[in-house]
Amino acid sequence: MTDRPKSERLFERAVKVIPGGVNSPVRAFAAVGGHPPFIERGQGAELFDCDGRRYLDFCGSWGPLILGHAHPEILDAINRTAARGTSFGAPTALEVELAELVVNKVGPVEKVRFVSSGTEAVMSAIRLARGFTGRDKIIKFNGCYHGHTDYLLVKAGSGLATFGTPSSAGVPEDFARLTLVADLDDEKSVDRYFNQYGDEIAGVVIEPIPANNGLLLQRRDFLAYLRQVTERHGALLIFDEVISGFRVGWGGAAGVFEIVPDLMTFGKVIGGGMPVGAFGGRADIMEKLAPLGPVYQAGTLSGNPVAMAAGLTTLHLLDKEDAFRKLETLGAHFEVALENCLAGQRCRVVRHGSIVWLVFQDEPPRRADHIQSSAIDRYNRMHRDILDHGVYLPPSGYEVMFVSLAHTVEMLDHAAQVIGDAAKRG
Repeated sequence: MTDRPKSERLFERAVKVIPGGVNSPVRAFAAVGGHPPFIERGQGAELFDCDGRRYLDFCGSWGPLILGHAHPEILDAINRTAARGTSFGAPTALEVELAELVVNKVGPVEKVRFVSSGTEAVMSAIRLARGFTGRDKIIKFNGCYHGHTDYLLVKAGSGLATFGTPSSAGVPEDFARLTLVADLDDEKSVDRYFNQYGDEIAGVVIEPIPANNGLLLQRRDFLAYLRQVTERHGALLIFDEVISGFRVGWGGAAGVFEIVPDLMTFGKVIGGGMPVGAFGGRADIMEKLAPLGPVYQAGTLSGNPVAMAAGLTTLHLLDKEDAFRKLETLGAHFEVALENCLAGQRCRVVRHGSIVWLVFQDEPPRRADHIQSSAIDRYNRMHRDILDHGVYLPPSGYEVMFVSLAHTVEMLDHAAQVIGDAAKRG
């Protein structure tokens, strides 16, 4: 007999009408066993499922909820804006205000265009890179996920890795052959491609803080090398900051590492929990977009006023709350608490700001192929125990945790104790 009977009944209904019972594979609990709890509401740092169970949440809707669930000022902005209309398919002041704020806060971005998801943002940035350079090939990195666009679903990170799939069915070979896959933390693997295809490569796309296949922190020297090699060969450098943008600092990873990419992509935090993505960069590149230039990109719901209001309010609150200093303090506290509670275990806590990953091996990997399968298996075995003790972690050992401003030190200490106790049990 399950202790989540309503969730079980909902899952039984869901699998009859939704493939796998979920609308995104990362929500499936196949890797960790059992079925997912169905969430009814969130408040602050907590989730509540339809069976009345309460959880400390470290998923945060996969990153956007940097202020926690149901923040009253964000809800107020959403409600006030929606009362005037949910969508117009026409320009509004809100999209101008959010664009001005992004351009003001992110040095490499001189112009920005909003879309409706991170996938759409990266897809559009790559089309723009190809249109600007007149070249077709793109270099990406093994383990970095840039959305589910056909030509980027090649060795693409956590969702595929969780299910043991290096690519995806339905992606034509002709699409995939234009995507060159290099290894993270390995200059030589990139050099080989530029030596062979230098004048055919439109750009290099990378998560500067790779957080979709574990947290594979990169050397600044490696990222600086990517800037140098792309400039040398006339290719563009694209930083995918869908996760790290407005999560690790105002300038994202580009600001942290003091590296200026040609294009950047955003999502998650800038939508305040609503579906928003954006891409931006140098003005001369961005002006190749229609209606100014020959690179077509469009979206009926792009710049949706309700989503713009949520994103704009989130960024204003981050400014008001001195957010990034506080998040660093909370993240550092959680890291130490986890290390103390996991002492004696074969485990490393990997962290950048408020992004945290547990990996059950001796050394933190910098490349996807250095993650040990036993490390993922250990996390996955523990997951149900941790969930049953009221801590909601992502349902895959490849996924990272997010700390929000709604978390307190007491919550972080409690979660660390729950995780440590589960590790001792198994």
